[in-house]
Amino acid sequence: MKRYILLLLLPLLFAGCVNNRGISLKYYNDCEEYYDVQGYYHKQCDKNILDYSDVTNALESNVNPKYGSVR
Repeated sequence: MKRYILLLLLPLLFAGCVNNRGISLKYYNDCEEYYDVQGYYHKQCDKNILDYSDVTNALESNVNPKYGSVR
């Protein structure tokens, strides 16, 4: 019985909200959008636990090494 309870609680402990930018603690990010004095658009969002861009950048660097296997 303890195994079943553990198996049911384990996914809940590691559950996060998956949104369009990555995995965070909230489904909707609180983003602040504004234009500065020069007319440039800025968007500042809360930090995510994991960003999809970080994952893709990490995978690309391993697939195509810059210097090869010998330095």
